[in-house]
This record gives sequence, structure tokens and C-alpha cells, in this order.
Amino acid sequence: MRTWTIKDVADRFQEAALTAHRLPPARVQGHFNSWPGFNRQAWEGYADEKIIIRIRPSPAALDRFDETVRWLRWLDVEQRKLVWWRAAYLPWREICGRIGHDRKTAWRHWQFALALIVVQLNDTPPRFASGSVPASPIEHP
Repeated sequence: MRTWTIKDVADRFQEAALTAHRLPPARVQGHFNSWPGFNRQAWEGYADEKIIIRIRPSPAALDRFDETVRWLRWLDVEQRKLVWWRAAYLPWREICGRIGHDRKTAWRHWQFALALIVVQLNDTPPRFASGSVPASPIEHP
């Protein structure tokens, strides 16, 4: 069984953000164009049309994307946004402006959110929830 680390989870989210960027854009269904197609001349050169070449993600990348996005259900909305923004390589300055924290606090919130996912993936309770912690401070001097 694989033991996940915070770096592994962060890398997986960065891969998921890249995969999401590679997916084709969502289009509204039901609209069509009734104008007939026409052939352009060679001298027109398609200069006015924006051509976007996308490298489609592999099926394995899509499977990892689906799995990674399901991990977000363990976080609250603000943590989800923070993890996804960081995975999409948004600069810390912009993230801090959006959430209203300084860089160090935003980084700690990001680390905590990734740690929550690591705990869920590894099936290990947090250190303070284990049975080794005394119930009251009187039991152990």
C-alpha cells in the first residue's frame, strides 16, 4: 500500500490542473450555424481565426484527474479554492489578495488542507486523536 505525503498530493493536484486545462472547452448544446461552408483562398491564410492546438490528456491522466478531484470532498469550500488555485500555479500574491491572508498564513492553510487529504488517503488518524494521548493532564505528570 502506498504511503502518501504532502508533496505527492500537491504534485497530483498540479497534474490534475494541467489535465483540466488540456480538456476541450465546454460548449452550449443546441446551437448551430445555417450558413453554408466556404473555402478560403490560400492568400487569406486564416489570419483572423484563432487556432488553439490542445494536446489531449491520456486516459490514465483522466483517471488520475477523476480520483484527485474526488479528494476535494474532504475539504471545505475555502480550502478547495486554495488547493486548486495553488495547483494551477496562481502566484501567492494573488491568492493572498483573494483570501485576505498574508503569504505565510495562506501557505499554512494550504499545507493544512493537503495534510487533511494525506490523513484520509493513508487511513491514519491525526497524532492528537490517537490513543496515546492521555484523557486528562492529571494521569501523566
